[in-house]
Amino acid sequence: MKQLIMIMCLLCGTIALRAGEKQDSEVDNSAVEEFDIERYMGRWYEIARFDHFFERGLVGCVAEYSIREDGLIKVVNTGYKRSFDGKFKESEGKARRPDPSRPGELEVAFFLNFYAGYYILELAPDYSYVLVGSDNDDYLWIMSRTPKMKKEDLEFLLERARQRGYDTSKLIMVEQK
Repeated sequence: MKQLIMIMCLLCGTIALRAGEKQDSEVDNSAVEEFDIERYMGRWYEIARFDHFFERGLVGCVAEYSIREDGLIKVVNTGYKRSFDGKFKESEGKARRPDPSRPGELEVAFFLNFYAGYYILELAPDYSYVLVGSDNDDYLWIMSRTPKMKKEDLEFLLERARQRGYDTSKLIMVEQK
């Protein structure tokens, strides 16, 4: 347990330091200008993501968002290690909107108050799918309200990500039931 806590502290410190750095990114990570936080709440299935150690090897990944009593957003990420028979993993965090004039730019923290950018890059008009990035080009997710996405919607988001400068060949397709 102590080792896990040390790893989490090191991880959060690294993320916090990276968040404070100016990234020389070639991507367009501008967030949507119209965003209804209430409509965004609920369950999102992870369809694709860039590989990163905090989700490495997970399948069946789901993010659940809800408004907390203090006005922040409760974020619960879940998944299974290596297969749906693998160990169930859950991580709870919080999100906030730091600048109301930029509604599509959120910040998320999973440890204390070490926040990182969470940018809504593309969003379906009916809130059925979303492309999420960050304040640099290290993170990218495609999520859907359903475990399987329509092929044309996935192709649209992949093309939009490429147009924004993201290397979509780095995306890992996430196994869902």
